[in-house]
Amino acid sequence: MRLISLNVSPARAVQIKGRSVMTGIGKRAVEGPLRVAALGLEGDEQADLSVHGGLSKALYAYPSEHYPFWQTVRAQARVSLWDEPLPPGMMGENLTLEGLLEQDVCVGDVLRFPDCELAVSEPRFPCFKFNAAMGFDQASKLMTANGWCGFYLSVRVAGTLRAGESFELAHGPREVGIAELFRSRVAAQRR
Repeated sequence: MRLISLNVSPARAVQIKGRSVMTGIGKRAVEGPLRVAALGLEGDEQADLSVHGGLSKALYAYPSEHYPFWQTVRAQARVSLWDEPLPPGMMGENLTLEGLLEQDVCVGDVLRFPDCELAVSEPRFPCFKFNAAMGFDQASKLMTANGWCGFYLSVRVAGTLRAGESFELAHGPREVGIAELFRSRVAAQRR
């Protein structure tokens, strides 16, 4: 398992369907090392702290394995070219990971990096800002249908992160999986 990219963004105003909205979703890859503290990654901001950020959602991780799908559907929606790769951070994630999918992770599992530890806390739920970032209105529905939500992390041991680092997964109590929790909450919202 490896950290492919570290991604940050300041919160900024963007136009979405004719209104100005603050967002930090447009993350861009940066060279490390970057400091990780209790509230997140150095140089990163969240715009809406009611749904992002804070101690339990200090960082957001997303599997790189889902990127080819998103590249294809963006091309099908005619918002990008077929061979136009998506840059890391496009999903709004701070950590673009390789080798760790939602179905492999449970709440309480710990990602151990050489200089910090991050604990899995909960799945991410997409919103209208994700649709705008992806360039088409069905993006959130596709994320929900596939369960490719990524997951939030709390900072268990502060330190530094660097793109390219390997990490190991230390299992927590293994009581609730991220994919299972995501599906359960989505089903509850539909009722």
